[in-house]
Amino acid sequence: QVQLTESGGGLVQPGGSLTLSCAASGTMFTIYGLGWYRQAPGKQRELVAIMFSGGNANYADSVKDRFTISRDIDRNTVSLQMDSLNPEDTSVYYCYAERSGGLYWGQGTQVTVSS
Repeated sequence: QVQLTESGGGLVQPGGSLTLSCAASGTMFTIYGLGWYRQAPGKQRELVAIMFSGGNANYADSVKDRFTISRDIDRNTVSLQMDSLNPEDTSVYYCYAERSGGLYWGQGTQVTVSS
């Protein structure tokens, strides 16, 4: 089993920045993908950004120029630096881990972008 612990959510004004962090624990198996999904009310859950163990990262087109994902392999952590936030970024953000044994989700952290 993999436990994912998220932090960093909150309220921010449009144009502001926020950093999300996630720590994975509970397994010695390699986590191939570690990143973030988000789901806004009434909408589908979507991939925001993910970084694989080899260092490659994928981003949603809507955040590609504004968000930056980073991963510390030794500490099994991942961070998402979010800049130029807009109200469309308002969502619950879920840490996500993928390995050969399964998929794992954090409990979610709320990000609200509003004046």
